[in-house]
Amino acid sequence: MYRIAPRGICIISVTEKGDILGEKIKSQIGGDLYFKSKRSDFNLSDITKECFEKYDSIVFISSTGIAVRAISKHLKGKDKDPAVVVVDVCNKFSISLVSGHLGGANDLALNISKILNNTPVITTATDNMNILAPDVIAKNNNLVIDSLKIAKVIASRLVNNEEVYFKDDKNKISCPKGYTQVDEIKSNMLWITNKVNNNDNSKNNYSKMCNKENDEIGNKEAGLNDESTILKLVRKDIVLGIGCRRNTESKKMYEFVTETLKEKNIDLRAVNLIASVDVKSDEEAILSLKQFLNCDIRFFTRDEIATIEDKYEGSEFVKKSIGVSAVSEPVIELAGANIIIKKIKKDGMTLAIGELN
Repeated sequence: MYRIAPRGICIISVTEKGDILGEKIKSQIGGDLYFKSKRSDFNLSDITKECFEKYDSIVFISSTGIAVRAISKHLKGKDKDPAVVVVDVCNKFSISLVSGHLGGANDLALNISKILNNTPVITTATDNMNILAPDVIAKNNNLVIDSLKIAKVIASRLVNNEEVYFKDDKNKISCPKGYTQVDEIKSNMLWITNKVNNNDNSKNNYSKMCNKENDEIGNKEAGLNDESTILKLVRKDIVLGIGCRRNTESKKMYEFVTETLKEKNIDLRAVNLIASVDVKSDEEAILSLKQFLNCDIRFFTRDEIATIEDKYEGSEFVKKSIGVSAVSEPVIELAGANIIIKKIKKDGMTLAIGELN
């Protein structure tokens, strides 16, 4: 839901006076310079388009009007747009303009204001009230926002001093200012979990809740005008231990894993890591699953697995084939997770599910 890997910063200046500020910013935090004074072919529209595609953060040293007109046709959404900060050429203000939370523009504006010794301008209401908005909580804790629409509604209710409840299934995140901590699911709340929903018999709701395009759900389905609004932040703490026969069909692997997660009420987006044995490092079914789940993958050596394989149910056939008797459960332990679902077998595939602490 938000960018993790940074793509760098660029600094756009339209005046020679602004160039001095740009050089000072670069000396402290780096960045690529786009100075009108240094480019005979300078075209602000083309440069802005290039920077939106290439960078995570853009600093305009110009008026806000120039910056707004330059970026307006490139804006796609708060989860996709780069951070945009504007510094006026007289060096009075560093203004967070776009993607204050998810893109990091608020933090960037604060940082630049310290470098240039000017005044930061942050206009997001929750920041000015010293309240953590849902998207900030998500970003700070590597959580996946289930719906940006509902996140906006929850933030609005916080600003309006309405009661918003807070529940973290693992109690790892302290209840932030402005929220009321509860132990049960209630209406109008922020829920941090790896579950699909609060009902273990979740098959009927699984496809809707796990849909990666959940933001496109209509307002009525999302409950935006309903007091029952619940915003889920998905914790990525699930490890899948996987073994399979050589040349297992990718579709079969996909169906096996997704159906199992559905039955166990585990959100697809909660998968942090796929783990397997090194001889499966080129197994297309596992690699394709990694791409679908957008998660990390790690292959452990047979020597590593051999040190703990005796703790788990094994197969002599598997041992003769690859040198160790078990894969799916030992690799979860090696990945630093606790097994919550023991090995499940189907059509030459094995799956165990673990949870990171």
